[in-house]
Amino acid sequence: MKYFDTYIPQEYLALKINYCRRQLELLPPVSVHEQKSRGKMITRFVVGNHRYNLNSPAGDKYYKIMLLRSELEEKLQIYEAIWKHNFLKPVPEYDLPKITRTLNTGYDKIVLNRDFFNSLKEDANNKYSKSNAYAFNGINYRSAAEREIAIFYTEAGIPFKYEPEVWFNGMNKPAFPDFVLLIPELDTCKFHEHCGLMNYNNYVRDVTLKCGTYAGSGLLLDQDVFFTYSNDDLTLDIRYLSAKLNSVVFGTMLNFNQ
Repeated sequence: MKYFDTYIPQEYLALKINYCRRQLELLPPVSVHEQKSRGKMITRFVVGNHRYNLNSPAGDKYYKIMLLRSELEEKLQIYEAIWKHNFLKPVPEYDLPKITRTLNTGYDKIVLNRDFFNSLKEDANNKYSKSNAYAFNGINYRSAAEREIAIFYTEAGIPFKYEPEVWFNGMNKPAFPDFVLLIPELDTCKFHEHCGLMNYNNYVRDVTLKCGTYAGSGLLLDQDVFFTYSNDDLTLDIRYLSAKLNSVVFGTMLNFNQ
């Protein structure tokens, strides 16, 4: 890992560990049992005292659960190893809160959850052309900083969409936020704008207008939306992004726990 095991958002890492542990408690253990019957080997999934054929609806269900448990166990092992390496204290225990944040489009209010995230089209902004100088995972980013941000989110296991189309209150055309993140542990989304030309007056004016657009749509700055900055003389430091991400995620847990 280039970034995540070095620039660790501490509270968010603890949230990830708590989430994996909780999900593993809720999912039933699934094992595979092979038995010879009439000269043929038959494989079944075993859940408690029950056995299910692989090609049955229940078998398909428990196969997916088995894969999910394996994925969660692998992630938990990685997260706990990173925690043990970096922090000399036990992982704090969090109750996983239910978070409901909404976006006002002017016509309705949309809950910022996984369904909203899944509905967004990736890389939808065709207004300005992009070169392949800053390509990563099949997407051409507009700057080296945005590419580094995408790498960080990928390593952190945070689903994101780059420049998706989003409608906001009071606008007659869609906007394209730099990044929309899904925080799976809270089932909520965050908007991240990276402002890379802050030494240009017209650009600063546009950033100010963006802040008003977000606020006018019912989103809270530095909570639902956060900004990172750079300019011609100051490059983005990933530690800064890590701290901002940690702040908005942990703040959401504290302020909107229902």
